[in-house]
Parts: sequence; C-alpha cells; structure tokens
Amino acid sequence: MKIRIRNISKSFHFRGKKKFTVLKDITFSIGQGEFVVILGESGCGKTTFLNLLAGLLPLSSGEILVDDEKITGPHPSRAILFQQPSLLPWLNVQENIVFGCKMRGDTENIRERSDRLTEMMGLKGFEKVRPHELSLGMAQRVCLARALIGHPQILILDEPFSALDTFTRNYLQQMLIRFWQAEKFTVVFVTHDINEAILLGNRIFLLGRRPCRLVGTFDVNLHYPRDISSRPYMLIRTNILQRFKKIFLGNQFRMDDIPGQAHPYKYGIGGFGDNK
Repeated sequence: MKIRIRNISKSFHFRGKKKFTVLKDITFSIGQGEFVVILGESGCGKTTFLNLLAGLLPLSSGEILVDDEKITGPHPSRAILFQQPSLLPWLNVQENIVFGCKMRGDTENIRERSDRLTEMMGLKGFEKVRPHELSLGMAQRVCLARALIGHPQILILDEPFSALDTFTRNYLQQMLIRFWQAEKFTVVFVTHDINEAILLGNRIFLLGRRPCRLVGTFDVNLHYPRDISSRPYMLIRTNILQRFKKIFLGNQFRMDDIPGQAHPYKYGIGGFGDNK
C-alpha cells in the first residue's frame, strides 16, 4: 500500500495551558512495499506520528492517505507493534497470537499459520504459557507473531526492540527483515538508534525537535544483511550524524569546547553518538 502524508500537524490542549504543538507541516510519501524508518530523539513526536498513521489519534490538520483513501480510524490492513508487549493476560501464547484473526473471522488455516510463526519465533513448547510467565523478549516475540499472522499490508512498529538484550534484538530484526522480504508489506519503523535505522530501512526520515518537522531524508541502498563496518554503511551514518548535529546542536557551542564526560554526542554515548 502506498502512503501519502500531506502537511500534517498535531496539537494537544491541556487544561489551563496553551496549545501544545507536537508535529507541524510534515509531508512525505512511502511507496508500496518500502521499509522506512522514522528517526528522531526521544520525545520529539515519533510515537504521536505512528498513532496518527494507525488511526488511533485524529489529525489537527493535513491528511494521511493510504491508496488515496483518508485514514479515519484503525483498520485490519494496518498492524501495530508497541515498545512494550501488549498481551491479554488471561490468554496463553497461542491464543494471543490468533486473537485478532479470530475477532475478524480470519480463521482459514489459522492453526497452521500459528504453528509456523510459533516455531519461527522460537516459541515452540510455550504455546500454553501465560504472558506473566514469559520474559520480556519472549513476550515481544508473541506480539510480533500476532502482528504478522494476519498478513498485514502495513506494519507499524514503535521502537519494538529498544528494551531487549542485544542477542534478542538482533534475532528479531533479522526475522522482521525475512518476513518483509517474503511478503512485501509496507513497514514504518520508529527508532532513536541510528545503527538500527541503517540496518533495517530502505529510507530514513529524520525528525527535528518540537514542534517536530521533517529535517532530512536518507536513502539506504545496501544489501541485506548489512555490514556495520563497511564503508557505505559508515558514510550513511556519518551523513545522518552531520545532519543531526547541524539541526539539533546548531551554533549553541563548539564541540571541542566541551569535555568528553559532558558531551554524549561527541564521544559516542547514546543512540546518536559518533563512535569514530
């Protein structure tokens, strides 16, 4: 499905306070079957953008179109995976995976589809286990399986791997890429981690600070799996970092004037660090 975002803005009104604008005049398009990454610092409005795309929030202005139809609310063609697992505690692993499909009446070969995903996600033998008995990584695998079982046309992911250990994160990243390559759905993935953005995306959209605007677009024409030590990878990373420093740090200070312990961006601490 093709997605077009046209001049969207989103503001909130808090009791006793002035209007608070999170997103302002954002415009870009996402092609059918693309894997795009929305990159930005924590708190800039990435999750708000995803909620608008998923139809969970109304726009303040502008429009989002999917195949030329305006988004007015949630739709079965769009699946979303949140940062923290969101499982129904009274259902076991298998029941959670198939829950959405059963609610929609999409039950053809449901057991076969569920068994396939359970095995691929490393959950075989845990089908009857309840969510409170799972580790965080296993619970997020259940959520990913639930999102994929309905063959979504658009998969929306809100920093889904940020709380996981390195090994689980890498495994789920590769699993996501395999499914995307096989089924050709459109992916919109949010992260604040530059490395994750380059490892996964075909295109990266960099968002600025609030009120958040689109401040950069980067094409990633690299084969999967991607080598983080390769020169093309490092060139893309350097370009993003340079754009980030120009937009976010500006002329407030000179990088060389600040001690290493006090400046995370210069010395590689955090998702936007430069580790050269």
